[in-house]
Amino acid sequence: MTAIRGGLDRLEQELYQRNVRIPEVGEEGQRKLLASRVLIVGLGGLGSPALFYLAACGIGEIGIADGDRVELSNLQRQILHGREDVGIPKTASAARSALRLRPDLLLTAYPCRITAANAAEVIAPYDFVIEATDNFTAKFLINDACVRLGKAFSHAGILGMYGQTMTVVPGKGPCYRCVFGEPPLPGAVPTTAEAGVLGTVPGVLGAIQATEAIKYLLNRGRLLVGSLLTWDALSMRFREIPLPPEARCGVCTGPGQPGRTGMDEGERKGT
Repeated sequence: MTAIRGGLDRLEQELYQRNVRIPEVGEEGQRKLLASRVLIVGLGGLGSPALFYLAACGIGEIGIADGDRVELSNLQRQILHGREDVGIPKTASAARSALRLRPDLLLTAYPCRITAANAAEVIAPYDFVIEATDNFTAKFLINDACVRLGKAFSHAGILGMYGQTMTVVPGKGPCYRCVFGEPPLPGAVPTTAEAGVLGTVPGVLGAIQATEAIKYLLNRGRLLVGSLLTWDALSMRFREIPLPPEARCGVCTGPGQPGRTGMDEGERKGT
């Protein structure tokens, strides 16, 4: 996190007055947010609400990473984008939406996929990462890079009318790989393109991810570290599942250490 500057200027006092009036935030907390950097990987259903809320609450600098272009089928849930954006890079559309909301936002766009070759370089400058991707390869790659760099991040997954999320703070609880082991075999878990997803489900989960980021940056409240929060929209039930504290994968324990097999395929729904 960059150095926290002096008091809020007049514009900031008006913009963030509702934040400042919360005892757990206050002016000092708002200045912390303005000095913070958050990276959002994935600008779809999860990344859309996360970016809007993090920009609106006053995060000082946000990085956005996505190598895809806007498609018409995205618009049912990816509220950063509109019909006029179809065909353009999601980073361009997302940047336009975020800057319309907050013109003073420091925004860095990475119009590419996160890979093993670039993950560390992209992630390193940020204080917190929102993992809002839609495929297992990216989820495991981001997890491993964040753990190795000591970067806290929020995972979320969605499918149908179901969603799940957890927060990883390296050294303070199990990571994504500790819980899920290895990526499932191709075709073992349906995608949202195959099974569908209700548009509001990523909206709720993305807002939770943004909230976890804010709490982490303020060092306030209890994070979803060591637990998996699931939401069944059909029954409107949230469930918090404790994760085994002793579970540690090879990434968490270092080279040459044994990992664990993780959840079985039946427990992977929504990842």
